[in-house]
Amino acid sequence: MLPPPLLRFRKLSFSEDTVNPIAKQQTTTEKPKRRRSGRCSCMDSCCWAIGYLCTAWWLLLFLYHSVPVPAMLQAPESPGTRLSREGVKALHPVILVPGIVTGGLELWEGRPCSEGLFRKRLWGASFTEVLRRPLCWLEHLSLDSETGLDPPGIRVRAVPGLVDADYFAPCYFAWAVLIESLAKIGYEGKNIHMASYDWRLSFHNTEVRDHSLSRLKSKIELMYATNGYNRVVVVPHSMGAIYFLHFLKWVETPLSDGGGGGGPGWCAEHIKAVVNIGPAFLGVPKAVSNLLSAEGKDIAYARSLAPGLLDSELLKLQTLEHLMRMSHSWDSIVSLLPKGGEAIWGDLDSYTEEDHNCIYSKRKSSQLSINNLNRRNDSVRPESWVKEPAKYGRIIAFGKQASELPSSQLNTLNIKELSRGDGTSNETTSCGEFWSEYNEISRESIVKVAENTAYTATTVFDLLRFISPKMMKRAEAHFSHGIAEDLDDPKYGHYKYWSNPLETKLPDAPEMEMYCLYGVGIPTERSYIYKLATSSAKYKSSIPFRIDGSVDGDEVCLKGGTRFADGDESVPAISAGFMCAKGWRGKTRFNPSGMETFVREYKHKPPGSLLESRGTESGSHVDIMGNVGLIEDVLRIASGASGHEIGGDRVYSNLMKMSEKISIKL
Repeated sequence: MLPPPLLRFRKLSFSEDTVNPIAKQQTTTEKPKRRRSGRCSCMDSCCWAIGYLCTAWWLLLFLYHSVPVPAMLQAPESPGTRLSREGVKALHPVILVPGIVTGGLELWEGRPCSEGLFRKRLWGASFTEVLRRPLCWLEHLSLDSETGLDPPGIRVRAVPGLVDADYFAPCYFAWAVLIESLAKIGYEGKNIHMASYDWRLSFHNTEVRDHSLSRLKSKIELMYATNGYNRVVVVPHSMGAIYFLHFLKWVETPLSDGGGGGGPGWCAEHIKAVVNIGPAFLGVPKAVSNLLSAEGKDIAYARSLAPGLLDSELLKLQTLEHLMRMSHSWDSIVSLLPKGGEAIWGDLDSYTEEDHNCIYSKRKSSQLSINNLNRRNDSVRPESWVKEPAKYGRIIAFGKQASELPSSQLNTLNIKELSRGDGTSNETTSCGEFWSEYNEISRESIVKVAENTAYTATTVFDLLRFISPKMMKRAEAHFSHGIAEDLDDPKYGHYKYWSNPLETKLPDAPEMEMYCLYGVGIPTERSYIYKLATSSAKYKSSIPFRIDGSVDGDEVCLKGGTRFADGDESVPAISAGFMCAKGWRGKTRFNPSGMETFVREYKHKPPGSLLESRGTESGSHVDIMGNVGLIEDVLRIASGASGHEIGGDRVYSNLMKMSEKISIKL
């Protein structure tokens, strides 16, 4: 007989509560113990780790404040701080003139793809828009191919003020270190100014579109009048040096002739000194490779490491093709092509750097600088050093053989006789919708251009006019690259000659000083070895030429298809220093008033520690603006010192010997 339901319920309840009290107690006590022990173990480890870190931190903090830091670990003192302590104070107003690339550009009007970018930087700062919308970015930074001005519906302008070029990108200074040092001796907004301008435009067009030259003239006059009538010290950098050279001629030219109307004595009255940093007075060979194939040594090196990467169809973006289309719309790049032709840069068999021996040791690093090698010369047996048989006058050579053969063995090609054709036989058409002037050249003509041929600083202009006639026609209306026979010829009153120091005169200002400050001791691009580009089955590049990155020499002066000379990594020493060393030295036809000129070279020294950041003794083209010696020179000049008082000329390179070999009418 079954028990009643109530009894069954009590029995079950009794059994659950009393039958296994020990087991239940074990289950209720053991599990929490295991969890607690695991939790305590993890927590203990975290606590110990935090304790160790805190102890180490407080110990280091104690040592930092109580134990003297070795001098080699201390950050160097700012030259502005030191000079201020010595009594150096602000005197002359300072105008800073940025060069190509370093100045910021912001959007004022754009296409629908630029939504949300009003007054945001398209160039400079973080470059985030390059990654987010690259084709839109390229479209807005390109200029009109016919006018060299804004395309319809787009307005991109230079960022005003000191922020235009103090930092090129986050943590990458351009003018910031120099500006800070100037502030240490008393400079501020009332006596320092950044003459920002759109560096993409021709110099004449900066006035046509933005009135940049007029605004610079007014600013100099204002700073002169509001700072005790002390004349202004102008500090241009890189391309800014030839931009300001254009200004010097423009400002004294009558209004009726397209000038600023300042009159013959304007510069003498308002300008104390022009302190050019890394000036590209006679151009740079790397501008040729940029226009020819959108390349430089770095891109050629990347191509040799990863062939096909930049031409890959993977991202549907032909990188170099789009860069070429953009750069071909910038007239400013043409202003940087070599000036003076073969008289300055050498012909097929001779060159100004003939005394520059490229020497090497089998154990050397490819990154050694020229000066480092010279310092090691005494410690290596003479038989391990070899003189390089290069011919630097051949700025472009198709094949290593063409760069070294005697000129009598080279193919003689009159490029002016070649026909461009209609492009129908050109097999190197691009993927997608990309187009360039290369598409109009027949394949047969391209092969003839590259067939065992070399081009000098004179004939390379014929090459550029052949491959890109529309660009060169537009740009050469604004720039000239020759040597004047008679500077009194009225034709040199045209603005296209004003930025070429070999085709214009310095102003009549005998009390004014002209400085050339630049770095040396770094291998700098001087000439290139090219080849015809090969196309894969999947992709055919629209750029038929490329630097032959596979060509190396045993010496540091030939690496990755590029030959190097002494300079600051961007501008060869002959371009930066010749005018101050010889062209303008004393009373010459280029310097009729005989204003004094000074050459100040800074031997490159890489950073000695992480505390030096990019180097306080760097001679590199941009990093030199953080060079302690250069900053000190600029500050002393701004405070009233003359070129003789800061030490006069200081030359480490073979500049003087090279200048003597250049035979031009002075």
